[in-house]
Amino acid sequence: MNKYICVINTFKNNEMNIPSELKYTKDHEWVKIDGDIATVGITDFAQSELGDIVYVEVETLDETLEADEIFGSVEAVKTVSDLFLPLSGEIIEFNEALEDEPESVNSDPYNAGWMIKIKCSDLSQIDGLMSDEDYKTLIGA
Repeated sequence: MNKYICVINTFKNNEMNIPSELKYTKDHEWVKIDGDIATVGITDFAQSELGDIVYVEVETLDETLEADEIFGSVEAVKTVSDLFLPLSGEIIEFNEALEDEPESVNSDPYNAGWMIKIKCSDLSQIDGLMSDEDYKTLIGA
């Protein structure tokens, strides 16, 4: 009986962090909009599913890409996953701190673990992103 209660309590203490001020994609990226600049990373749900992040690769810096194109990849101990651009635009910055501390994606996905900044070319695409409530529904949170 105590074992069962312990499991339930552990689960409740590890609820997903899904900030309401951000936008989300079906591919589990989060987006913070500041004017025409979007900061992008992967969600708490995504990092927990991937496990320990060991490398983040973004070779598209200074390139202009369309929404849903691959902009990089994230490597975990057991898998590699592509990263999809949530909005069309130019990738103007990569979080270079991730080169030395990729584990920041696990420990602080919405702050120190951000990945890129985009200069958006079509702000109307923001309307196609999910709210926090829509994202919670997607992941069953």
